[in-house]
Amino acid sequence: MVHSAIGQDDLPEMVHFVDDPEAGAKGVIALHSTALGPAMGGCRIWPYQNDSARLKDAMRLARGMSYKNALAGLPFGGGKAVLQRPEGDFDRAKLFRAFGSVVATLDGRYITAKDVGTSVSDMKSVAEATPFVAGLPSPHGRAGGDPSPWTALGIFRSMTAASRYLWGRDLRGMRIAVQGVGSVGFGLCAMLAEAGARLLIADVDAEQAECAARKFGAEIAAGDALLTAPADILAPCALGGVLNQETIAALGAPLICGAADNQLEREEDGDLLRARGIVYAPDYVVNAGGIINVAAEYLHESEQLVGARIDKIAHRLLAILEQAERDGAPTNAVADAMARDVIRGSQSVAA
Repeated sequence: MVHSAIGQDDLPEMVHFVDDPEAGAKGVIALHSTALGPAMGGCRIWPYQNDSARLKDAMRLARGMSYKNALAGLPFGGGKAVLQRPEGDFDRAKLFRAFGSVVATLDGRYITAKDVGTSVSDMKSVAEATPFVAGLPSPHGRAGGDPSPWTALGIFRSMTAASRYLWGRDLRGMRIAVQGVGSVGFGLCAMLAEAGARLLIADVDAEQAECAARKFGAEIAAGDALLTAPADILAPCALGGVLNQETIAALGAPLICGAADNQLEREEDGDLLRARGIVYAPDYVVNAGGIINVAAEYLHESEQLVGARIDKIAHRLLAILEQAERDGAPTNAVADAMARDVIRGSQSVAA
């Protein structure tokens, strides 16, 4: 079932529904824009509460991918797939093969990859049904595999650049609160610990949090207490919507720079952050390392080129921070305007 609705900014070009009861595959593929090229964005699997929640998440994430790919200088539009995680045990390989069969019907308009809840192994199953997938192991020297380390690297470099811009110092001795220590958050903690930062962490998986605490000498915060704890930097690295009217009023850090997609519950929340004097590094700007690696894999490019593109993430962030300061505007509004200009001009920024 396909609905086409080409519109302005928020509206997707296409929403495609996945429904294969035998395989347990149920979800949404949203294509926000293909102005710059085929829509590229990962597939996540999550226990959504209902159909509406899946659809809303897919559409917001797809728009974020359009903006992310545009500002990262990639020749791809934005799309996203979200799948309902079945209750209890299920055949992952069968589910992701079924999902791959649906991706194949889109004839290259959408290219999928790993995201929250999915793995390289899952992408191998998808690849059994379609060639329009990335995040797979590649020959030595060529981009590919798990994109999480590249995402973490882009966040770390952005955080370092923002700290130097705001306070004229690196991260040594800073107290950094990391919400979510999954694949990206764990990798980020490793870099932060090596840089001499003091870590406060939280994760819904208590065992994962304990593992990170032992490895990096981190302190564990209880749930949402991490958001209000005194810190220099807050790094949301779990799910989106964590920055909203209620939480922003009580945030304990003056800088937010993390890997989670859609950290703002509403666009207007950027104004609330600015009113409190909190600097927000737009999520899709700083977390672009993963999709940069995925795109390079799909294009058969080298890891060296991935590294060169990730080097530019922090510079892009600084340009946004400087313009926001000049214009007296929230950083998310500045970044959104830049991305829309690229998409409407149908030409990517310098890669």
